[in-house]
Amino acid sequence: MRPEQLAALVAIVDEGTFEAAARRLSVTPSAISQRIRALEAQVGQVLLVRTTPSRTTDAGGVLLRLARQQQMLEHEALTELSTGEAGEAGAGTMDLAVAVNADSLATWFAQVLNTCASWGDVTVRLHVEDEGHSATLLRTGEVLGAVTSDPVAVQGCSVERLGTMRYLPVATPDLARRWAKGRGTDWARMPVVRFNTKDDLQHQVLAAHEVTGTPPTHVVPSSHGFLAAVRAGLGWGAVPAAQLGDDLEAGRLTRLGGGDRVDVPLYWQCWRLRSRSVERITEAVRAAAASLHR
Repeated sequence: MRPEQLAALVAIVDEGTFEAAARRLSVTPSAISQRIRALEAQVGQVLLVRTTPSRTTDAGGVLLRLARQQQMLEHEALTELSTGEAGEAGAGTMDLAVAVNADSLATWFAQVLNTCASWGDVTVRLHVEDEGHSATLLRTGEVLGAVTSDPVAVQGCSVERLGTMRYLPVATPDLARRWAKGRGTDWARMPVVRFNTKDDLQHQVLAAHEVTGTPPTHVVPSSHGFLAAVRAGLGWGAVPAAQLGDDLEAGRLTRLGGGDRVDVPLYWQCWRLRSRSVERITEAVRAAAASLHR
């Protein structure tokens, strides 16, 4: 497999189209197409689905991961060979692609970004994805590591437990009073806020109270916006305990269901590759995750 063919595959996935990939590599779109066709002929499989944006097939994902790993190792070798400011500039910056869920990004993972900011020789490309759905990004090679709730390692990756993200069902005192039922809550009718269609945290709380129907549901696909919606009284929601600040103590929000909570175990999965870049980002994630529940 020729380096320019793998570079074309990476550029197409990163930029979304053959034309944008050609601009990035300073070649013609025809040259990009020829490289991909030659690579597909060599492996005997289709590697890209020609949509907008283009995406890899399963076979393409295998080669995409190979291409990114080769680029990383090449960059590290050039950095090790170079010396002084001129050498560092010649090696360029290393792209670190990581998947993380929105709630982690809004809380403990921010410390990882602080650490990366001090390195100076990397660029960070975050994929914000639900913690239960990031395995695909690892499998296709779009990211070198991911915060995930899956304890089973993706092929070619290692996995370690980080801790537990704790969620508490909360609402404004006014909303809680309005939907009180006896000494409890009318869970079946009280409006609820949901992050997106993949978010089942609220469903877990409702299932614990034997609610089988669907209450009026608001969808707010933003971690900060989700909390703002709950604070505004739009509905109740399961909010990360680390994100609540002093909301409970100050009385802006009240906890529902007594001791109800949802604990989501988090794991770090990353390429099983002897790479300083992988080691550095893993160390940063491990240190930041020390604040999670154990």
